Amino acid sequence: MSTPQDTTAPPARNGRGGPPMVRLIDVGKRYGAVIALHDITMEVSSGEVTCVLGDNGAGKSTLIKIIAGLHQPSSGTYEVEGTPVKFDSPREALERGIATVYQDLAVVPLMPVWRNFFLGSEIHKGPRMDIPFMKKTCKDELLAMGIDLRDVDQPIGTLSGGERQCVAISRAVHFGAKVLILDEPTAALGVKQSGVVLKYIIQARERGLAVIFITHNPHHAYPVGDRFLLLNRGASIGYYEKDQVTRDELTGLMAGGAELEQLSHELEGAGGAAADIGRSMEADVEELGISHQPGPGDGAPAPASQEGSSRP
Repeated sequence: MSTPQDTTAPPARNGRGGPPMVRLIDVGKRYGAVIALHDITMEVSSGEVTCVLGDNGAGKSTLIKIIAGLHQPSSGTYEVEGTPVKFDSPREALERGIATVYQDLAVVPLMPVWRNFFLGSEIHKGPRMDIPFMKKTCKDELLAMGIDLRDVDQPIGTLSGGERQCVAISRAVHFGAKVLILDEPTAALGVKQSGVVLKYIIQARERGLAVIFITHNPHHAYPVGDRFLLLNRGASIGYYEKDQVTRDELTGLMAGGAELEQLSHELEGAGGAAADIGRSMEADVEELGISHQPGPGDGAPAPASQEGSSRP
């Protein structure tokens, strides 16, 4: 199997013909002497899903904080709809249509669904809250995302994990989100509820939103993703369009092909039964089409573009 082709500098484009909603060009982030991100280039366009994959410590959280306006990049360019920006707060990012749904969702479990939907943005009619309007709006927005709740008065804590994610996504869409950042929305869910969330991600894409899906699970990312950015120790180890990488290749890259390759060589050198295991591991690496890519610890902070066809 050939190695997937890495596209490190994607052309500016948008599902609607304009510049991408969000584009990062060679973005880095330092905390003192610690390099959290190094030369990250990615984009997300309207009506598309860009998946950011990586294990714990890969830099996903830092990337979220930069896009969401919590932190400013130390280097590189951050563009929104083709215009360079420097956000001083998440509120400024939200005003430009960039909304983040974090893994903990920040909901009040004992409050009704409709109260959580409008929490902090309640609608008033004179001195009182316009409760009938908020209930109807909440129900209509959830219906538009494909979920039909019998009663929006029920506490949000009684909903499944997937349904709570849907409420958070619908809320962001209702309040004007153009870019939706989803922080590990399937991490704590079972197979069925993960499928529910993936369905809502597709719904958001079909409604024209630009979606950034943060995950460590390539099996969740591949069915819904249009682009895939893989992070490892703060650096990109690949940036692919969907037609440039298969799910098996994506899984292999996430499994750490370079580390497996090095480990197989160590075991082969040990001889005996260890060598047999090493040869077996090397065969698995070759079957997945994974070649060693330099990372931050190899003296080359960013991977070089890979040659070859994108499909086996």
